[in-house]
Amino acid sequence: MLSNSRLAVLVTLSLVFCTLPFHVRAQQVDSLPIMPLPAHVERGEGEFLINGNFGVALQGYKEPRLERARQRFLDTLSRETGIPLWREAVINDPHFIIKVAGPSASIQQLGENESYHLKISTTNVQLTAANPLGVLRGLQTFLQLVRVTPKGFSVPVVVIDDKPRFPWRGLLIDSGHRFVPIPDVKRNLDGMEAVKLNVFHWRFVDNQGFHIESKRYPLLQQKGSGGFYYSQDEVREVIEYARDRGIRVVPEFDMPCHTASWFLGYPELSSGQDPKNSSAIDPSRESTYKFLAVFIGEMATLFPDTYFHTGGDECDFREWEGNLRIHEFMQSHSIKDGAALQAIFTARVQKIVAGRKKIMMGWDEVLRPDTPKEVVIHSWRGPKSLADAAHKGNRGILSSGYYIDLNQSAAEHYLVDPLGDNSLTLTPDEKARVLGGEATMWTDIVSHENMDNRIWPRTAAIAERLWSPQEVRDVDSMYKRLSLVSEKLEYYGLRHRLITDEMLQRMTGDPDPVALRILASVVQPPRIYERQQLRTFTDFTPINRLDDAIPPESETAREFNVIAKRIASGTATSEEWRQARDCLVLWRDNDAKLQPLLARSFLTEDLAPVSRNLSQVAEIGLKALDDLKEKRLVSSDVRQRNIEFLKSSAKPQAVLLLMVAPSVELLVEATRIN
Repeated sequence: MLSNSRLAVLVTLSLVFCTLPFHVRAQQVDSLPIMPLPAHVERGEGEFLINGNFGVALQGYKEPRLERARQRFLDTLSRETGIPLWREAVINDPHFIIKVAGPSASIQQLGENESYHLKISTTNVQLTAANPLGVLRGLQTFLQLVRVTPKGFSVPVVVIDDKPRFPWRGLLIDSGHRFVPIPDVKRNLDGMEAVKLNVFHWRFVDNQGFHIESKRYPLLQQKGSGGFYYSQDEVREVIEYARDRGIRVVPEFDMPCHTASWFLGYPELSSGQDPKNSSAIDPSRESTYKFLAVFIGEMATLFPDTYFHTGGDECDFREWEGNLRIHEFMQSHSIKDGAALQAIFTARVQKIVAGRKKIMMGWDEVLRPDTPKEVVIHSWRGPKSLADAAHKGNRGILSSGYYIDLNQSAAEHYLVDPLGDNSLTLTPDEKARVLGGEATMWTDIVSHENMDNRIWPRTAAIAERLWSPQEVRDVDSMYKRLSLVSEKLEYYGLRHRLITDEMLQRMTGDPDPVALRILASVVQPPRIYERQQLRTFTDFTPINRLDDAIPPESETAREFNVIAKRIASGTATSEEWRQARDCLVLWRDNDAKLQPLLARSFLTEDLAPVSRNLSQVAEIGLKALDDLKEKRLVSSDVRQRNIEFLKSSAKPQAVLLLMVAPSVELLVEATRIN
C-alpha cells in the first residue's frame, strides 16, 4: 500500500507526468506551436521580448472595432504574462504597428478578405491587412506564439503570410434542446475568435423549446420556452459581440419538423390530430405560409446576415400521411408522398426567405432535383451528400464528421475534409461550391455547464482543417499543438479544463477528490450514439455524472497508448518504461483509496466496478512489463484469460470506457508464449 506522500507524488505523475512526453514533443514540433497552422511561414533567428515597455499602435484606417480589438488583445496578453499592458501599451512607444488599408463590409459577408501579413523581428512587429478582419486573425496568431523563456515572455522571429482555405468556418450551438445562457454563448465566441472561426450558427428552436422572443407572435416564447428565451435586445448584443470578433451570426429555425414547441402557443400550425403530440407543421394550409411569412420577416430583420437557416431535417412523414385532411390534399394535388410534400413546403419557404433578400440554408433533406440553386445545403450525412449538392449546382457546407457532442477523438474530426477523399471526383467549379464546414454542439445530452469541455479543445482541430492548407494533415503534430492551444484558451475564459474538477468536487462533496481524479483521467464517455443507449436522457436529465464531467478524449490514456505501442514493438526508451510502470502502479493502488469515497455519494457509487477493473487492468499490465523486461515465457492459458478480461474491461460500464485496457492488451500480446 502507498503512503500518502508517495500517493501525492504519483498523482502528479498520472495527471501531469504521464502526459509529459506529449508536452515535451510539443516543444520540438517543426511547425509553429499554433492552430490553425498558417498558409506560409518563414522562420528566423531570435525572439521579440514582451515586457512593460510593450506598445501597440494603429495606423492607416481606424474604427472603434479596431480599438476594441487592440484592447481585447492586450487584456488577453496581460492575463497570460501577468504584465499590466492594458493601459501602458497604448501610451508606450509602439514596437507593434498594426496597419489597415480600409474597412470591411458594414455587415460581414461570406468570402471577405481575411488575409494578413505578420512580420516579427527582434525589435518590432508589423501586422498588415486589407481590412479589420485580417487584423483580428493576425492578432490571434501573435497571441498563440507567446511563450515563456529564460529571458522572459517572447514570440519567435517569423514572417507569416496567411489566409483561410474555406470562407465558411463555423460552430453551431443548439439552444433549442437546452437553453444556453448569454455568458456561455459569449465565452465560446471568444474561443471561436482565438482559432479563427468566423460563423456562429445559432439554433433557437426544437421540439423541446422555443428560445427566442417574437414580438409578432409572443405566445411562441411565452408558451414554448419555459421562461428561458433570448430577448431581441440580447440577440442584438450577441450579434455585435460576434461582429467585433469577425464572426457572422446565422440563425436557424428548424421547420417543418422539430416544431412541437411552436404548437403550445399556436396549435393551428400543427399537422397532428392532437397538437400536443405533434412535431410537424401543417404544409397543406395556406394560413401556415402566412404565419411563416410574418415570422421569417421579423427574424430576417433582427439578424443582419445574408444567410438564414430553415432546418428541414428528420421529418417523420407518417404524421402527414396519416392525417386524413392532409392525405386528401396530397391526392388532389398529385403529391405522391411526404418527401414530395416537404419539397413543396421548402420551395414555398425559400420564396419567403428570398423575398426578405436572404439566402436560405437547409439540411441535406431539402435537396431535391428541383431545389433552387440558391439554397445552401448543410450536410449532416457526409462528404458524399455534400458532393451530390455540388454536382447539382448548389453550394454547401459540411458538418458530418464534426459532431463534437458525440465524443469522437480530435484525430477523427481532423481527418474529415469538406472536399472528401480521393473517391469523390469534383470539378474545380464543384469544389468552389463547397464553402467549408461547421462543428456542431447539440445540447440534447450536454448542458451549458459542461459544454466547454465538449467544444474545446477539439474544435481547434476542426478550425485548422477549415483554415489551413489541405496538405496539413499530420495527426501527431496536431496533438502536440492542440495541447498548447488548450492551455491558451483558458486565457480567454473558457472552462473546458476547470469544469471537470468542479464537477468531481460536486459529485463527491470532497474539495480535492484525488482518487476520483485519477480514475477520471483514464476513462471516456462512449462514442457516437452509444451513450444515449446506455443512459436515458431527456431535457430534464441532470448532467452531473462522471460521463458528463470528463472530456470526450483522455489525454492520459492516449499518451499511455503511444508508450505501450513502443514498449510492445521494442522501441521504447528507458524513460518510457519508467513512465509506464509508475502509471500502472498508481492505477493499481488507486482503488483502495477510491472505494470509500465512492460509497459516500449516489453520484459515484456505480463507479465501484470501474475502479476495481482499473486496478486489475493495471496489475495485469505490471506483470506484462515484468515478463517483457525479463523476456519470460508466459502460459498461453494465462495470457488468454488476461486478454479476455482486458477486452471485457474495455466495454462500457457505468456509461464509461476504460481507455487504458486496450493499451495493456498490447503489452500482454507482446509477451512470449510458453
